[in-house]
Amino acid sequence: MDEKSYYSRLLIALLMVLCFGVIVLQYVCPTSDCQLLHLASLSSRLGSRARGDRMNGAGAGDPYSSEDGALVRFVPRFNFTTKDLDRAVDFNIKGDDVIVFLHIQKTGGTTFGRHLVRNIQLERPCECHAGQKKCTCYRPGKRDTWLFSRFSTGWSCGLHADWTELTSCVPSFMGNRESQERRRTPSRNYYYITILRDPVWRYLSEWRHVQRGATWKASKHMCDGHLPTLSELPSCYNGDDWSGCSLEEFMACSYNLANNRQTRMLADLSLVGCYNLSIMSESQRWAMLLESAKRNLRNMAFFGLTEYQRKTQYLFEHTFRLSFIAPFTQLNGTRAASVEVEPETQRRIRELNQWDVELYEYARDLFLQRFQYARQQERREARQRRLQERRRLRAKVKPWWGVTGKAVFKPTKEPPMTEQSPVFSEEKQADAGQTLVSETEGQVEDNWLEEDDSETILDYLENVEQWR
Repeated sequence: MDEKSYYSRLLIALLMVLCFGVIVLQYVCPTSDCQLLHLASLSSRLGSRARGDRMNGAGAGDPYSSEDGALVRFVPRFNFTTKDLDRAVDFNIKGDDVIVFLHIQKTGGTTFGRHLVRNIQLERPCECHAGQKKCTCYRPGKRDTWLFSRFSTGWSCGLHADWTELTSCVPSFMGNRESQERRRTPSRNYYYITILRDPVWRYLSEWRHVQRGATWKASKHMCDGHLPTLSELPSCYNGDDWSGCSLEEFMACSYNLANNRQTRMLADLSLVGCYNLSIMSESQRWAMLLESAKRNLRNMAFFGLTEYQRKTQYLFEHTFRLSFIAPFTQLNGTRAASVEVEPETQRRIRELNQWDVELYEYARDLFLQRFQYARQQERREARQRRLQERRRLRAKVKPWWGVTGKAVFKPTKEPPMTEQSPVFSEEKQADAGQTLVSETEGQVEDNWLEEDDSETILDYLENVEQWR
């Protein structure tokens, strides 16, 4: 009977503890966004960092290291100068500088364009209203825009205007918006930016978009002051659109502008006679366009890659010294990703877009090298700040700790002692011993304060500052 009573009391006690725990949990965390849930994610992140550290060293916990599922360690293929890699610009949003977004179709540019008008921390945020496609992005204290993009100024230079169109149109467009007084001010800086995407998936995404009825008929394709003729730029379909076309039909059109679109839109078309294909051979034409696109890409203030959303965000923030409110997310569930494509079809798409493939490999290499350079620069600056902070704390804590300086034992010029030398006096021996002890203590204390890698010491010194 006593044994049954004991177990009953034990069961009641356990139930009371459980109820008490539930009450405490409801009190501490009344909503579904319980902070305790973050402990699991934190432990998983720490666990993954620890696993990465064991595999690849201290830097493997970097959240940017394997964003796209590729190898953690990146091996550069191209040689770039420091000027090509260091892309931090002095963007003056309160002055006259303008960011110009070159929006290439089906590269994720719509998402990035929304980030520019809705997701940047600004002294004067863009004003976006429901039901309106464009936002008002004025500078602080001025009725003048700092952003030329689809969601700020609209398609003012044509639908999906390319590099050739933008560089000739944007300065005149911005000049027409200025007052007569402002037109006499020095010329402003235009910082061109764009987003690139893997050519195969971009091509498939454009096909799916055209299949749903997209045409981009409003695109001007202006070059050297004139529009292309119908013979220079024929259409791939009859009728209002090309909706319902198969992938085979889409690929069969030899003058489909989807082919090598990124190379063409980033190059200076004036170098090859615009859309006149009779000036030079096709291979010579595309080789010149590719080199022009690479050069323009290097000289752009910034470009991002759809496959590297977080690195794209980081490099934009690093380049323009602007910060986004919410982090970018990597979305792989696109319509193009849902298409079942045979390996042979993918190979044919790569052949059709061989110049885009070469450009993207070049751009990816440059992009990742810029990212590595920026991260190394950031780490050096952070290390320098830590060293300066430690020196500052050391200078303040030494007097409090009783360290007034390092005592140095200076040997005398007396001859070395031998068996025949006179013996030191007791007073001199005491002075020498005291000097050695002072030197030893000073070295110990100074070594303790010189320990740069000890975060525990830093915490201690900061607490000392608070106690004082």
